[in-house]
Amino acid sequence: MTAASVFLYLVAFAVAALVALPLLFAPLTWARVAGWRLPEDSDLTVYLGRCLGGVLTAIIVVTLRAAPQAAMHGTLFHQIALIAAIMCAVHIVGALEGRQPWFETVEIGIYAALAAGAWWIAP
Repeated sequence: MTAASVFLYLVAFAVAALVALPLLFAPLTWARVAGWRLPEDSDLTVYLGRCLGGVLTAIIVVTLRAAPQAAMHGTLFHQIALIAAIMCAVHIVGALEGRQPWFETVEIGIYAALAAGAWWIAP
């Protein structure tokens, strides 16, 4: 198994376990654990959380399907790097505005490392 394949498997399982599936199936529980204050009317929060969880789950399925032959899927690595870079920027803005829990600010480093790792290891 190549390093690129291992990278895809690790990213897919970590994102699935820590973000995608919790958002898809229990968005408010995920938000509480992450330190978010929940609004009284949470319908939009649940809807957007499930939407993001669904999109992430679709990306994870594609990632897992590509992982065995990672060398043939260089574009996927660039997509992962771009998503991570955009998420890094979103979290930087949230940190500067003071609108997010501390753990979301910690994620800036996680997303930056993911973007750099995906770009570096891309076949």
